Amino acid sequence: MDAPILTGFTLLACLSPLLTFATFWQVKEWRWDRLREEVIRERKFLPLVGGHIRPLITLLFLALFPILPTGSLLLAALGVLTLLNIVQIVLRKQRLPVWTTKAKTLVGTALLLDVALAFVLSSSTPFALSVIFLPLFQSLSLGAAWAVFLPMDRHLKQKVMARAKARREAHPELMVIGITGSVGKTTTKELLAHIFNDRRPLFTPAHVNTEMGVAQWILKHLLPEPFPQGTPLIVEMGAYRTGEIVTLCSFVQPQIGMVTFIGNQHMALFGSQDALVKAKGELLQALPPTGHAFLNGDCGLCRDMQRFCSCPVTIVGTGGSDDLEAYDVEETPTGIRFTVSGTPFSVPLHGTHNVVNVLLTIAVAEHLGMTKPAIAERIRTFQPPHRTFEVRQEQGITILDDTHNSSAASFKAAIAWAKTQPFEHKTLLTSGLIELGEEHQRTHRELGALAAGVFRETIYLNRQSAPLFAEGFGKAVLPLTSQTPRVPDGSLLVCVGRMPPSTIQRLLPLPAPKTI
Repeated sequence: MDAPILTGFTLLACLSPLLTFATFWQVKEWRWDRLREEVIRERKFLPLVGGHIRPLITLLFLALFPILPTGSLLLAALGVLTLLNIVQIVLRKQRLPVWTTKAKTLVGTALLLDVALAFVLSSSTPFALSVIFLPLFQSLSLGAAWAVFLPMDRHLKQKVMARAKARREAHPELMVIGITGSVGKTTTKELLAHIFNDRRPLFTPAHVNTEMGVAQWILKHLLPEPFPQGTPLIVEMGAYRTGEIVTLCSFVQPQIGMVTFIGNQHMALFGSQDALVKAKGELLQALPPTGHAFLNGDCGLCRDMQRFCSCPVTIVGTGGSDDLEAYDVEETPTGIRFTVSGTPFSVPLHGTHNVVNVLLTIAVAEHLGMTKPAIAERIRTFQPPHRTFEVRQEQGITILDDTHNSSAASFKAAIAWAKTQPFEHKTLLTSGLIELGEEHQRTHRELGALAAGVFRETIYLNRQSAPLFAEGFGKAVLPLTSQTPRVPDGSLLVCVGRMPPSTIQRLLPLPAPKTI
């Protein structure tokens, strides 16, 4: 068979599985360690081979190999795979990566590798049949492209971060606030930005908390013109291993550091609790002696992080012995209420676990010159981040949406909140938690046990961790299928873990038909 024709068909057959895997890996920020953990720990092998249909099609045509001529077999197999790709695209079922420069480069390079390999194989009669396997190994093509560009990628990152450092140093008038922790970073960042709204603060947007993301954001938003003295620059700092916050701090140069909570999120990547604490403590170690650290006193691991500080420390909490304390904590239909040093606070933010996040914000704002009454007045108009412990009403259903990001701590907080709500029918919709390492099994069983007696049923999206959760829950959990009933009108739906908004909509009651 003509090698160029066979190469063209092979390339078309490879396109969809390549895009699927690229999307999957991009969600993991093109990191090998996160990809490895997702595949091995969560057993998500299907994205590596483009789904479950393509391997079955390949096996079917291989079974027909003794019957059909090789040329006809290859064209038929590749034609069916190409048709499957077209159907996915037409039905809008094809997952696509966000077309950043990196995504374009890696996918384009992988396609070039596919073309070269397909042409070489199809030009050799003994190996021509092996091109049928190429669509199943697009993870290797993309992995090879990633490896080829890795040295250049690291070099470019260093250049970007060096430029970001120079840009930051050109603005000594800024008051840089770094926020880290296993959970609560985004909420605390948004609270600070809201309180300091009249000072026109700069703050990192959603999902921007890594070295490259923050560096690129600084280059885009720190213009050469000076800012008013003391303008807050609020930076959310995430990490998956030790050394990453050190790198962030090297060019962000924070003067204030906040640690919201230390849990077991991403434990699989850190390897141990000590390594996780050390990684978060890098922010505190980077603070100058003239800086200031603010810690969550309700979390023992956070409290112990005072040892990393060479600057003054303020500890906040609800335990009765910290520098800044909340009393008379109350959950209301509109949010949380509490008192700090005689000043009442009413915050339109649900979940009493958020009290400490608010306290951290109050402490920083007071440190930077605001009074408690002024803070209390400003915080009354706060709007919680979308999909971060967000409570809303839709189609007669009360929804707790905590699907922006999730940890064991926020999962437990969602269960505790649901327990206090006066609904007869409560449903939990969850995708479970990831990157927990050795804590994976214990954590999911514990969460199931906590949810037992609170929720009438649990709809579980992750088949791997569902049995573990069910052990603690004491009864079977339900998968989400076309037969899964919608939740009844007037009930509570608690949604925890990463999932698209369409998944939540799938469970809501159908809108009433319009009358003419």
